Amino acid sequence: MSDPQHVPVLFEEVLDLLKVRRGGTYADATLGLAGHSSAIARRLGPQGTLIAFDRDPQAMEIAKANLEALREELGPEMPQLRLIPRAFSSAAEQIERASLDGLLADFGVSSLQLDQAHRGFSFRQDAPLDMRMDTRSGETAGQVVNQADEEELANLIYEFGEERRSRRIARAIVRARPILTTAELAKVISAAAPAMKSDKIHPATRTFQAIRIRVNDELGEIRSLLESAPSLLKFGGRLAVISFHSLEDRIAKDALREGAQHGIWNVITRKPVIATEEEERRNPRSRSAKLRVAERIKPERSEVTRKIPPQGGSSRGYRPGR
Repeated sequence: MSDPQHVPVLFEEVLDLLKVRRGGTYADATLGLAGHSSAIARRLGPQGTLIAFDRDPQAMEIAKANLEALREELGPEMPQLRLIPRAFSSAAEQIERASLDGLLADFGVSSLQLDQAHRGFSFRQDAPLDMRMDTRSGETAGQVVNQADEEELANLIYEFGEERRSRRIARAIVRARPILTTAELAKVISAAAPAMKSDKIHPATRTFQAIRIRVNDELGEIRSLLESAPSLLKFGGRLAVISFHSLEDRIAKDALREGAQHGIWNVITRKPVIATEEEERRNPRSRSAKLRVAERIKPERSEVTRKIPPQGGSSRGYRPGR
């Protein structure tokens, strides 16, 4: 059943700009609880196809139940479904080239992951340090916190958390090890880098973000998807991406701009679409959301394929703040 607490961000804006058409083939790279996917499915009809990815096994199970409920409601109007329990970086292996009319990606951590204390994504409730989106494999946040050396910790906190006091925080973490829970880690960070009067967020927020990004290789995943997106879309197909912090948005912005320069994309949103004041009141998570949309165009000359350059803030050659 649908979760009444789950509200997809920029819901109407996504559907309008993605231009979902009946009978088309669309992919949702971040299925989550199937909020956006359900809305897309309603517009596709029985000749349409929806392909959806999610590497979180728990989210996939809930999404399946929600989509089955939708199938019962729509009956013969339900489109074909392909649910793929893998990271969206595998899209190029799973989707036929030039087959999509639209591709949607809602980056970042989901409300399900944040709200379930045992997943260890949030410091607001005490839990083991996990933070894995795919709980079946991979390094946990606890392993990163307790095994990475001080310099590595400082670098990732600076780069992925944009935290200027990264070296001080890393030093405190190393001295306090072993650190086993989210509350323990938040306490160590807060003591090493207490909140200042101008701060609007908890002093542990940026460090938790950095560790989560590292554990899930979130920026690498985004780059992989954006690199493969042009080859997966038909000419005239649209890409819509929603980011929630500056690192994600910078990668998306640079990828679309570079693609436009090489005749790959027509950027539909010259400035990112943001939530209305009404949506922000209803759904506080939408305050940081930015939607960028581009349309795949047929290049006039032979297409130049380039890798997306690393976003700014590389750890190479910098010294984290003290």
